[in-house]
Amino acid sequence: MAIEIHGMAPLLSVFDMPVSLLFYRDILGFKVIETSGQGDNSGWVMLRLNASTLMLNTAFDDDERPAAADPAHIAVHHDTCLYFGCPDVDEAYEYLQEKGLAVKPPEIAPYGMKQLYINDPDGYSLCFQWPTE
Repeated sequence: MAIEIHGMAPLLSVFDMPVSLLFYRDILGFKVIETSGQGDNSGWVMLRLNASTLMLNTAFDDDERPAAADPAHIAVHHDTCLYFGCPDVDEAYEYLQEKGLAVKPPEIAPYGMKQLYINDPDGYSLCFQWPTE
């Protein structure tokens, strides 16, 4: 018998929670489901958009956070990508452009997925994709 699983919620380490919430909540449209209790300055936040759940956790406690993010820390995220099922990739592209994000047009991968890639404020890659007909 296999383990019964009803979803998945990746936990991403972020430098600045308000900046991450601006991206995930205010631009992408995720809803805040739970927090550690300090609103936008919470150290931990759970977000949901339709069937996708995501958790964010600050990399530093407030009194330990440096003035700026370490580029080396952000660089290690280059090989982490979250893939989202997105039935209208072209519409997502237009929406993200309207929100002021510099995004490259979607492309069709050799295996038949239309894909749109963006990076979040901490260097994580996000891909919005859907099979081509």
